Amino acid sequence: MSEENQANLNWLQEHLPEGLIADAAWLERHGYYSALRERYLSSGWLERLAHGVYRRPPAKLGENGDTTLRWQHVVISLQTILELPIIVGGRTALELQGLGHYARPEGPNDIQLYGDGRAPGWLFKLSLEQRFVFRNETRLFRDKPITRALTSLMVDLKNGDSRSADPIHGGLTTMRWGTWDWPLTLSTPERAILELIADVPGRETFHQADAIMEGLASLSPRRLNKLLIDCRSIKVKRLFMWFADRHNHAWTKHLDRDAIDLGRGKRQLVEGGRLDPTYLITVPESLDAGG
Repeated sequence: MSEENQANLNWLQEHLPEGLIADAAWLERHGYYSALRERYLSSGWLERLAHGVYRRPPAKLGENGDTTLRWQHVVISLQTILELPIIVGGRTALELQGLGHYARPEGPNDIQLYGDGRAPGWLFKLSLEQRFVFRNETRLFRDKPITRALTSLMVDLKNGDSRSADPIHGGLTTMRWGTWDWPLTLSTPERAILELIADVPGRETFHQADAIMEGLASLSPRRLNKLLIDCRSIKVKRLFMWFADRHNHAWTKHLDRDAIDLGRGKRQLVEGGRLDPTYLITVPESLDAGG
């Protein structure tokens, strides 16, 4: 192997950790054009996951080493290798933080992703056990906390140093995942519950959201105030406040209600439901039946 080829391979091994993925655009920006990628594929230094999507094959750790592609590999690659403003949110973020498992609905094990643009098309063509569901965060929040905060939250994969400042302004946090403790950026519980409530009723039921809200006794009112003021959706804010009053957690009394715009007029959320006189939304007559 020539010195140039060895240098190319060394750079790739340093900047694309084993098990993580990159697309053709990223590789070409760094000088790895089609012919070189094909050579790496035939040599086993890369593997193709979909058209224009490549993975650096992970080493097998022991006889039963697991080299399965996990959804976390994909999202961590989006965030740290490709540096796309996409985070894990909604129910998925709550479950990862131990706050949503007891209210999982029937149906596919979706992974909820949020960003301020469009997700790459290949994201939905990968062979995974789960299915990605992507939402544009700008429909829910006026500000763009993902774009602004994601790079400050990321960890340098080469040395493990965090670039994080206080992420409270964006409602984002990180957790470590996998053998190498890679950083996975996701919504805090305060932001994730608003993302989940946006799906009520529909993908999420009143009963499921109520069960999760019952367990959210330790939310930060400081984060909630920022997120509720920033939230575009009158429905989400009213419904969140309705659930908050229903469970009366300690943080409820610290919400700055005067600063939260709840709009005007009635909102019908449930056909045939009862009208709540405080928030002027229709809610189920009873949540006991799982409505």
